Amino acid sequence: MKYEALASEIVEGVGGRGNINSVVHCATRLRFKLKSNENVDVAGLKNHPGIIMVVESGGQFQVVVGNHVGEVYKDVIRLAGIDENTASAARETKKENIAARFMDLISGIFTPIVSIMIASGILKGFLALSLVCGWLTEAHGAYKLLYAASDALFYFFPIVLGYTAGKKFGGNPFVTMVIGGTLVHPTMIAAFDGMQVAGHQALYFLGLPITFINYSSSVIPIVFSAWVSSRLEKPFNAILHSNIRNFFTPLLCICITVPLTFLLIGPAATWLSHLLAGGYQAIYGLNSVLAGVLMGGLWQVFVIFGLHWGLVPLMINNLSVLGHDTMLPLLVAPVLGQAGAALGVMLRTRDSKLKAISGSAFSSAIFGITEPAVYGVTLPLRRPFIFGCVGGGMGAAVFGYFHTTIYSFGFPSIFTFAQIIPPTGMDNTVWAGIIGTLVAFSFALAATWLFGIKREPAAPPAEAEVPSQAPGTDATARRVDIFSPLAGEVCLLADVGDATFASGLMGKGVGILPSAGRVVSPVNGVVASLFKTHHAIGLLSDEGVEVLIHVGIDTVKLDGRYFNAPIHTGDRVSRGDLLVEFDTAGITAAGYDLTTLVIITNSEDYIDVLPATAGTTIQEQQPLLALVR
Repeated sequence: MKYEALASEIVEGVGGRGNINSVVHCATRLRFKLKSNENVDVAGLKNHPGIIMVVESGGQFQVVVGNHVGEVYKDVIRLAGIDENTASAARETKKENIAARFMDLISGIFTPIVSIMIASGILKGFLALSLVCGWLTEAHGAYKLLYAASDALFYFFPIVLGYTAGKKFGGNPFVTMVIGGTLVHPTMIAAFDGMQVAGHQALYFLGLPITFINYSSSVIPIVFSAWVSSRLEKPFNAILHSNIRNFFTPLLCICITVPLTFLLIGPAATWLSHLLAGGYQAIYGLNSVLAGVLMGGLWQVFVIFGLHWGLVPLMINNLSVLGHDTMLPLLVAPVLGQAGAALGVMLRTRDSKLKAISGSAFSSAIFGITEPAVYGVTLPLRRPFIFGCVGGGMGAAVFGYFHTTIYSFGFPSIFTFAQIIPPTGMDNTVWAGIIGTLVAFSFALAATWLFGIKREPAAPPAEAEVPSQAPGTDATARRVDIFSPLAGEVCLLADVGDATFASGLMGKGVGILPSAGRVVSPVNGVVASLFKTHHAIGLLSDEGVEVLIHVGIDTVKLDGRYFNAPIHTGDRVSRGDLLVEFDTAGITAAGYDLTTLVIITNSEDYIDVLPATAGTTIQEQQPLLALVR
């Protein structure tokens, strides 16, 4: 319930519960499948203090909220009235291009298990490191126990993917789990092992020869089998009487799909798996350096649009078929490149808020979560993002040249170094990976520190912090003045009681403790967004300034009580026009901090945003912020 207010705003922003077909989440973002994108309040979501970024890609509407996405997701599906067991089921209402449907399919199947895949891969890597360093041996009881824990997910992958694929295809996930379990059942594995023995007698099903393949750790066969089973459910449910369909439909699906899998689907899918793995190896073998440059330089662009999910099955397939993968190591460089760029911003900037944001983003990026760095720091500043991508391409070229290989799955991060240790011990490819990562990180750090941030002006003297000239006079061509939307006492943004605003993540600005319960327009422009609770307004000025006015801390929880707004989204307003009236006594009595935030959400478009002196009393329409171009 901690994020109920944020979840409510998100559900409302995407068009309400009736507009949501399905929703899943990954490491930092909610991925919605919507009936219509026309009903989405994109501007309102982007201006929300709890939302980092909004992206529309691959047929999905993605809302980036950060590392606490799992908790937000639970509140979202509860408020939207979606059963968690069917939250990711695909229910299409319109035609989409093949690429969009493929990306949605892949993310829907693999997103629910990403975290445990990464955890298992990291544990495998550290076990490999423990063998190399002599901390454990394969005969050790601790090694056997932890190895079983790290390998269980991958060995029984058909069972796990059977469940997630069944949900995604809209079938009974427990039926598809059973089908996956059949693929790795000890009887089937023993039959496969027996087929390797010369002279072993072939087995048949209704006169047809059974092709036994070791399906442990396989990916593609169970996905196809789950699709077939899910397609069979609907006609069986339509034909069978309600008294018997609950058990006869699963029975028929299992009895038809399992033999079909061993006779046709499994062999064909296994052939396709080997074809994909061989095709990738052939392309990589043509020019591994060029592969590194392209993957390293473009990976973060893929991540921004959610396109990276299309490559995840290929990496897993390589591990399943070949026992190793050379694509995933290439991605360590671009991830650490963005980390280096974020660190460069932190070391270079004199803005205390940006310094705090970039420091936090750097910490997340080295552990593989780059969204805070990309959306909060490098992409808004543009140059650091480019330097991170260039550094990623340079570092990945080193990986490619030495054919650095990974032996267990996990998303790229500093933990990947343990996962590229081969079973035979440390070799040159490991050191090449370390060197390639240092190249990416160092280049992005140095380039960002030297050229990534526009020259910041020296801090102006106190009496010049808020220029006294009116807009449009003389030397104001490189400055835009924003006037106070309410009367009260000015305080620094860093001192307000909301960590998101205080960190500057939403942009630069100032806080005001109001002395009267009204907010007027500080600019000439239009109302870009108005929250349904009327506690926050987004304005777009005629000069292109994006202004967010947020009345009080956590006042969204009041659900509109004590607020009245005579305006609507899209209305044109002039300086001094009334935007919102609020009951200061009622809000204070309810236990809420009335400090009102005035934020320039496109602060990155300006060299600096200079606030009025903290502690001073200001009146409506007095100069509050000076934006320096």
